[in-house]
Amino acid sequence: MTDLLALTAELVAIPSVSHHETALADRVEADLRAAPHLEVLRFEDTVVARTTLGRSRRVVLAGHLDTVPPFDDRAARLDGDTLWGLGSVDMKGGLALLLDLATTIPTPPVDVTYVLYACEEVARRHNGLARLAATNPDLLIADAAVLAEPTAGVVEAGCQGTMRAVVSVAGRRAHTARPWMGVNAVHRLAPVLLALGRYEPRRVVLDGCEYTEQLQAVAIEGGVAGNVVPDAATVTINYRFAPLGDVDAAEQTLRDLLDADLDRSAGDGLEIVDAASGAPPALDHPLLRSLVAASGAPPRAKVGWTDVATFAEIGVPATNFGPGDPLLAHTPDEHVSRGELERARDVLAALLLTD
Repeated sequence: MTDLLALTAELVAIPSVSHHETALADRVEADLRAAPHLEVLRFEDTVVARTTLGRSRRVVLAGHLDTVPPFDDRAARLDGDTLWGLGSVDMKGGLALLLDLATTIPTPPVDVTYVLYACEEVARRHNGLARLAATNPDLLIADAAVLAEPTAGVVEAGCQGTMRAVVSVAGRRAHTARPWMGVNAVHRLAPVLLALGRYEPRRVVLDGCEYTEQLQAVAIEGGVAGNVVPDAATVTINYRFAPLGDVDAAEQTLRDLLDADLDRSAGDGLEIVDAASGAPPALDHPLLRSLVAASGAPPRAKVGWTDVATFAEIGVPATNFGPGDPLLAHTPDEHVSRGELERARDVLAALLLTD
């Protein structure tokens, strides 16, 4: 029987910050090629392995190889039955499960495609799963898909959409001793920031799952020198919106909120720099219903964006399920336990063994 905690520790020990996943891709490719029942393909640092048993149904199990950059130089460590370290939760615990399932269940009653892909944690144009969907969509054809993202062993349905926008405001330079000769662009951001601060998150319930929207300023830029009134300033905004509408509807929501505080004639503007639609729950699909049943817990909404949305775009019902507390993702306190890994593995195995 695979020691899932030890395998996760091995994967965590291989650095794989976004755009630098080659060493980890090499490792998982080698493990998968050692299984004679799998057909293995590689596209840059994305690895695909699949059974070709001629079954009437196919399931995709997917997970990303990359992590966010490290917070410090602390090495991963095992403490009893708990592994601490970058990527232990997001999402090398999930990758360990996929490797174990792929290599130890050779003849499931459903065909299975395993996709271990690069660059999920960065801009969508780099996303390995999205690139695969664009170049080799036939490899993702399936009845249903599961992303082994951390969900604490609970099915997290759908996902929110995400949008990054930059609001730019203009001013006029002047000496700080004579500010009346200019217009301070940084000060002109004040009403925009107040509008963001007053925003009341909208709550949308779909199939019993509540998606709470979020809108946050995440960066401010402006300033020329310590004695110059700035003539330009920007605020970058991240908007997490419910999977009820598309990107265009989300953009209109932002414009309706902020346009009154922008002076187009002065050169102010709002630019969408990155956006991805969300995905509604797809739990009416029989395979995903069986996953919920096997988990033993009611489903909940996915807080955040995942590649469930990528599957939704190509018409494959998908959901999120994996080991590890998602609240620990992207934090210095990431850790996953042996019990979490083994419970999640049992649930996913039950899905694959569903006749």
